[in-house]
Amino acid sequence: MADFKDLFQSADWKTEKHVPAIEAAEKVKKGEFLSLKVSVGKEIPHPNTTAHHIRWIAVYFHPKDEKFPYEIGKFEFTAHGESAQGPDTSSIFTHPQVDLKFKTDKPGVILASSYCNI
Repeated sequence: MADFKDLFQSADWKTEKHVPAIEAAEKVKKGEFLSLKVSVGKEIPHPNTTAHHIRWIAVYFHPKDEKFPYEIGKFEFTAHGESAQGPDTSSIFTHPQVDLKFKTDKPGVILASSYCNI
């Protein structure tokens, strides 16, 4: 039986197309919002077809010295070329990238995960 942690691809986003890239400032002033850009396929493009695509990205903040992270957002990408005429028949596609802001008074680590449909 597989362990849940073994189901995650965890290589650097520059070498693994399923790992989200997180772009953010290194530091932010206390009380200010931190802007994030999270995407999949920044260096290695991920397919975006009805049969193979990124369905969602979830973003977390894990405060220093706390046991568990907080989910700060989950974003779905639901258009991948499908239509009533069948797979890959429309020209409507979403791209797995999201911009968001959050604030905290604590130091910590930003984490992200994504889900590929295959």
